[in-house]
Amino acid sequence: MYKTPCSKLTVLVSAGVFQRLAENGTRGHLCSRSLFQFSASYPREWITFQHLSFLKRQYVIKNGGGLRQRARPKQEPLSAALEDHDDSVVRQVQQVPAIRPVPALPGAPTETPEREGEAQAKEPDAALEARLERQWKELKVDMADLPGVYARLSKIKLTALVVTTAAAGYAMAPVPFDPACFLLASLGTGLSSCAANSINQYFEVPFDSNMNRTKNRPLVRGQISPLHAVAFAAACGVPGVSLLALAVNPLTGFLGALNIFLYTCCYTPLKRLSITNTWVGAVVGAIPPIMGWTAATGALDPGALLLGAFLYSWQFPHFNALSWNLREDYSRGGYRMMSVTHPALCKRVALRHSLGLIGLSCLGPALDLTTWTFPLVSLPINLYISYLAFRFHRHASRDSARKLFFCSLWHLPMLLLLLLTCKRSRKDPEGPALAPPMSPPLVPPVSPPTPHS
Repeated sequence: MYKTPCSKLTVLVSAGVFQRLAENGTRGHLCSRSLFQFSASYPREWITFQHLSFLKRQYVIKNGGGLRQRARPKQEPLSAALEDHDDSVVRQVQQVPAIRPVPALPGAPTETPEREGEAQAKEPDAALEARLERQWKELKVDMADLPGVYARLSKIKLTALVVTTAAAGYAMAPVPFDPACFLLASLGTGLSSCAANSINQYFEVPFDSNMNRTKNRPLVRGQISPLHAVAFAAACGVPGVSLLALAVNPLTGFLGALNIFLYTCCYTPLKRLSITNTWVGAVVGAIPPIMGWTAATGALDPGALLLGAFLYSWQFPHFNALSWNLREDYSRGGYRMMSVTHPALCKRVALRHSLGLIGLSCLGPALDLTTWTFPLVSLPINLYISYLAFRFHRHASRDSARKLFFCSLWHLPMLLLLLLTCKRSRKDPEGPALAPPMSPPLVPPVSPPTPHS
C-alpha cells in the first residue's frame, strides 16, 4: 500500500534535486559542473561502468572552455576486424599497377647532377656560406692565418694599452733610464697580458657566442681548438712571468702573476655573478703602471700607487660609457654589469671617478712626483671629461655615452704625456766637493853631508 505514495515522493524529490542542481550548476563544484556540461553537450557519451576497466588509458580533452578527462575506448585488434570480412571481398581487391615515370616534355628541363651543381653555384654567397657553416667540417689551421688569430686571441689593442701604461710607469720612476731593463719589463708585461686575455676567451666561449661584439672571436668561430688556445696562453704566460721575475726583479714578477690570477680567476667568473667585477677589473688595469715603476726601482713607492690610482679612476668613465651602449649584448651573454642591473649606479660611478681625476692630479706635486704646473695644465682635459660624465649622468643616452667613451680614448694618452712633461727632475745626492788629489811638492834632493877634511 506504500508503493504509490513512495513512487510519487521519489519522483518529486528527484525532480526537485535535479531542478536545484540545474539552477545552481554554475556555482557548484567543478566536478558537478563538468558533468552537467558533458551530459548536455554529448548526451550519447554517458560514462558507464564498462569504461572503468580502461581508466588507465585516459587523456585530457578541451571542450566548452574547461578541461575534463574521459576514458579512451580500447582499440580493437586489426586481426579481429579482418576476420569479419569475407574472403571473397578480399580477393576482389586488385593489385595497384606500378607507377610508370611520366615522360618529360620536349622543352622541359631535366634534373641531372650537372644541373644540381649549377643550381648550387647560382645560390647567393651569403646563403651558401651560412649553409656550409652549419655543416660539420674538419678543423684545419692555416699557418698563414695564425698571426692574425693570435692577435685577436690576445686582444692585441688591449695588450698594447697595457704595455703603454707600464712603460709610462717605468719612465716616471726617479731612477736613471736603463734601456735593457725597460725592454725586458715591457716584453714580460705584454706576454702576461696575452696569456690573461687568451684564458679569458677560453672560459667565455659559450657566452661570447651570444653577443654581437664577441661572436667573431677565434674560439667562437672555431678557427683554432681550445687546446691550441690554452697552449698559446701557457707559451705566453710562463715565459712572461719568468722574464719579469728573473730578468727584472721578483716583485715585478709577482705583480705580473697576480694580474693574470685576478683577470682569469676573479674578474672573468664575477662578470656573471656580481657587479663587483667592474671594480676588480679596474684593479687589474691599475697594476701595469705599478709594474713599470717597480721594474725601475724595485720598490712600491707612493708615486707608483698614484699612477695606479690614475688608471683605476680612468677606467670607470671609460668602461661604464662603453657598457651603456652594449646593454643588450651583455644581457644576451648573461653578464651582470652595472649598466644592465644598476643603471643609476653606473652613471653615478662614472661621474664620481671623473671628478676624482682632478683631485689625483693635485696629489702629484704633493708626492714629489710632478711639478706644480701639472694640476694646472691637466685641468682642462679633466674638466672636459667631467663635463661629459655629468651630461651622461643627467641625460643617459647612446649619444652621451658615445661621446664620453671617445673622450676617454684620447684623455689617457694626454694625461700620461702631461705627467712625463711635468715630471720632477731627479735630484742627485749632493755632498761636499772633494778636492782633487794634489801631487807631492817637488823637493830638491839633499845630498848627504860630506865629511870635512
